[in-house]
Amino acid sequence: MQTRSKFFDDMSQLMTNAMGVAQGAKDEAETAMKSIVDRWLADRDFVTREEFDAVRAMAQKAREENEALKARLDALEAASK
Repeated sequence: MQTRSKFFDDMSQLMTNAMGVAQGAKDEAETAMKSIVDRWLADRDFVTREEFDAVRAMAQKAREENEALKARLDALEAASK
């Protein structure tokens, strides 16, 4: 009959707890780093990809509307001559 010694049980428990602490420290470090990077980016007035794409779509729509209005104006000017 083989029994596990208390020493090995204690070591196993200690290693399990150490891994839990290490995982918690990793999560905290990732959160802190993300916060630092987000703050750094915000301080430099960078925009997110979503904001950039939204402004680009608005600019494209305005360009298309301007082209349509120019064509309409050209047609009106041609008709009045």
